[in-house]
Amino acid sequence: MRKMTILLFLYVAFACSNGQNNETTAKTVDNKALGQSLEKANRYLIAEEEEEIENYVRRHKLDMIKTGTGLRYQIMKHGDGKQVEHGQLVTLQYDLLTITDDLVYSSKTDGEKRFVVGNGEAESGLHELMPLLHVGDVVKAILPSHLAYGLTGDQRQITQYNTLVYNIKVISAE
Repeated sequence: MRKMTILLFLYVAFACSNGQNNETTAKTVDNKALGQSLEKANRYLIAEEEEEIENYVRRHKLDMIKTGTGLRYQIMKHGDGKQVEHGQLVTLQYDLLTITDDLVYSSKTDGEKRFVVGNGEAESGLHELMPLLHVGDVVKAILPSHLAYGLTGDQRQITQYNTLVYNIKVISAE
């Protein structure tokens, strides 16, 4: 909620300051300046989320691998199955938590998660993660909001700009 308040404040402040020059300016927003303001706000939000993730990793004493997109993962237990590949249907047991450790969804109550790797039926961070794993792996993964549900949330329990933590066991890949 704080992140949206910042974005809204920056937008309103920009619109109000530009709307006082003359009638024409009041009717048209300088798109370049607005874009720069939103870009600055976005950089701030990304830095804030990065700090929040780093604090989580330190607090839980994790030794995570970070990919170029910002996905973080740590294999807690190696499985002995085959490596997951794009196009395969994977089945996962999971607990999904917010970065504040609040449980959101779990396969214990919601059923196992099944999706085709690379086919858009799950968060993009999971599609990136799966080919790095083997059947039987137990992994903890942190998905920054842009690799999870981003600006919109999931319209149920996950709010906008929410960093997610997955505890996953890869059950199968077919």
